Amino acid sequence: MRPAIEEPRRLRPRRYPDACPHEHKRYRCLYSVPGREPRLSDPAQAIVARIETIEGGVTAPAGFVAGGAYAGIKTYGPEPRLDVGILASDRDCTVAGVYTQNAVVGEPVRLTRERAAAGVARAIVANSGCSNVATGEQGVEDALRMTAFAAAKLGVDEQHVLVASTGVIGRLLPMDRIESGVDAVEVTETGGEDFARAIMTTDTHPKQAAVRVEVDGRTYTVGGVAKGSGMIHPDMATMFGFMTTDAPADRDWLQATLRRVCDRSFNMIDVDMDTSTSDTVLLLASGAAGGEPVTDGHPAADALEHAIEAVSVTLARQLARDGEGANTLIEVV
Repeated sequence: MRPAIEEPRRLRPRRYPDACPHEHKRYRCLYSVPGREPRLSDPAQAIVARIETIEGGVTAPAGFVAGGAYAGIKTYGPEPRLDVGILASDRDCTVAGVYTQNAVVGEPVRLTRERAAAGVARAIVANSGCSNVATGEQGVEDALRMTAFAAAKLGVDEQHVLVASTGVIGRLLPMDRIESGVDAVEVTETGGEDFARAIMTTDTHPKQAAVRVEVDGRTYTVGGVAKGSGMIHPDMATMFGFMTTDAPADRDWLQATLRRVCDRSFNMIDVDMDTSTSDTVLLLASGAAGGEPVTDGHPAADALEHAIEAVSVTLARQLARDGEGANTLIEVV
């Protein structure tokens, strides 16, 4: 069965055969079940020992801000809930992404995939309550307008704004509400939780994680948020994962790394065996920590990949644990 998540074909990294768990560059998962981790080489164990869990979520890395607002899109539920969010950086970021391979793809996914392929992003604007799927040319125009609203608010290039929508399929976005919602969002260094809540649909709580790791005297931070409660079936299904890091990174290395990490985290989740139309995982690397871009052979390459995986696996566990109707989390090791 082919995977449901993949990056654009022309960016697909070379696939390697399964590696021995002793080879730390391509281990299965360091964060599976406490006390039952695979045996790793000494260098890998040393890297993992340096990874520290911290607070702050997706805005933990330097230079990132986020926020959420209620626009009136999610009208169900006992009280108003945040339904429009923005995640932004104070500088251009290297971006990598993986997406759904469902035969029906939402217009936001098409636009984000196209823009992210250029390798540069500055912000992500997202909404919940309406997925902008199966909406034709009007859906395309609405996705473009949504990024234009966010670009104008932030004062950045519209081409560097990515978009994601989740919720009911087959309905047009209420663009007047989207516009007012985007305008109402206040992005701050502590707004990560509001952003996480703004992308929730049937989730019962926001999903967040952040870690940091030091390599040769330089500290790198990785943060993330995710949403998804139902229709989660390998690979990913109805879920968003947005991650950030202040590490500088080569675009090809970042894309290949995200692909490997997703295969060891988000692509291992199954809640109800349904595959969705709007799955998106994005990773933005700002370079605010300084130094040369991380690529193969860089002293920080292994440590940064381990840190990205630590965040991804933590978020994946939270998604599975919060599955619709779930009362048990099962991990197969």
